Amino acid sequence: MTRERTPHLVIVGGGFAGLWATRALASERIRITLVDRRNHHLFQPLLYQVATAGLSAPDIAAPLRHILGHQRNVEVRLGEVTRIDKQARSVQLVDGTSLEYDTLLLASGATHAYFGHDEWAKDAPGLKTLDDAIALRRKLLLAFERAEAEPDPEKKAAWLSFAVVGGGPTGVELAGTLAEIARHTLRNEFRHIDPASARVRLVEAGPRVLSTFPDVLSLKARRQLEKLGVEVLTGTPVTSIDSLGFQLGEQFVPARTVVWAAGVAASPLGATLDVALDRAGRVLVQPDLTLPGHPELFVAGDLAALTQADGRPVPGVAPAAKQMGKHVADTLRARLHGKPVPGPFKYADYGNLATIGRMAAIVHLGKLQLSGVLAWWFWLAAHVFFLIGFRNRMVVLLNWAVAYWSYQRSARIIFGDVKPPKDPTRG
Repeated sequence: MTRERTPHLVIVGGGFAGLWATRALASERIRITLVDRRNHHLFQPLLYQVATAGLSAPDIAAPLRHILGHQRNVEVRLGEVTRIDKQARSVQLVDGTSLEYDTLLLASGATHAYFGHDEWAKDAPGLKTLDDAIALRRKLLLAFERAEAEPDPEKKAAWLSFAVVGGGPTGVELAGTLAEIARHTLRNEFRHIDPASARVRLVEAGPRVLSTFPDVLSLKARRQLEKLGVEVLTGTPVTSIDSLGFQLGEQFVPARTVVWAAGVAASPLGATLDVALDRAGRVLVQPDLTLPGHPELFVAGDLAALTQADGRPVPGVAPAAKQMGKHVADTLRARLHGKPVPGPFKYADYGNLATIGRMAAIVHLGKLQLSGVLAWWFWLAAHVFFLIGFRNRMVVLLNWAVAYWSYQRSARIIFGDVKPPKDPTRG
């Protein structure tokens, strides 16, 4: 079969869904074009470690061309997709070019959601990309530097006030790590402040943190956070955020560093498909992950909204995205060989993991519920196992070993020019 007659699959997004689909089709006679606006695959579950200076960017990311270098049926294209033309079966790129496809897998992921308050983004950054992580690391480390140089006690306290909005896994992991940095990593490094005096607050609008875990594990996580020195505030939503702090109910809390971990919205590409979306902008897909009336167009990962036969939605987590990517590949393989397709997508829930801090985590695997040291070791082993590349695993293990014994964080470098901060209290 000539190259021109080989079916062309375009995959938008090199995350878990897109990459797992690509690699699963390595031995098939199909031409694959993988398009992503970044040149790397990112292991998002450890992104907070880059933001908190525990790991460097290359430790949790790998170039897509390197990962797929030996897969001869793949071409990697660096570019940003702006629109999907279902009728013409083409993908429009921001540079004005287009890619025609026989089959399309849209797996462009998600971004931050501020629940109608996008103006909060400049004062409460989120964490979805390596750029986000490096910017947040700069913001966190500079807060201690600003406090060290601030003579006014009230303003000094505001610089040493940190808030993480959102009590999901990312929020919990960020808050716990921030408390550890303040109380251990930065000890004895400053002359005019005591980093351990920093206040780290975790704010959750719902009644408990880690709401996807059983109640007993959620309670244990809260207690472990409080043991680390994190102030856990639940039951009241944040109603306003600015450069001075945030509004919580009737109280304004001064905090020069606020981090957003409260919600996600689907990639805006979903809106270009002219199909039904859920409240988060995710595409309501068929049970086989295709669009109604378009069996050639698949949506997977965080961009897909699917309720399973048992009534439970497929969660927006990495294991679900991987399984979706593999399901799409299995369906395409069956079509290529004229065999029966696998049928509806079925998510296999292997459990939830969340780390809280040094030697503290919770694990929920079916009937198995763990917390504390044993859960932490389980979490560590699972994350190292799923990292892509032998080098990444070894570097992460080495960094974690050093951090465990010394409390030090090797990536604690502030990049860029350090300009004097603006004082928002002055006109």
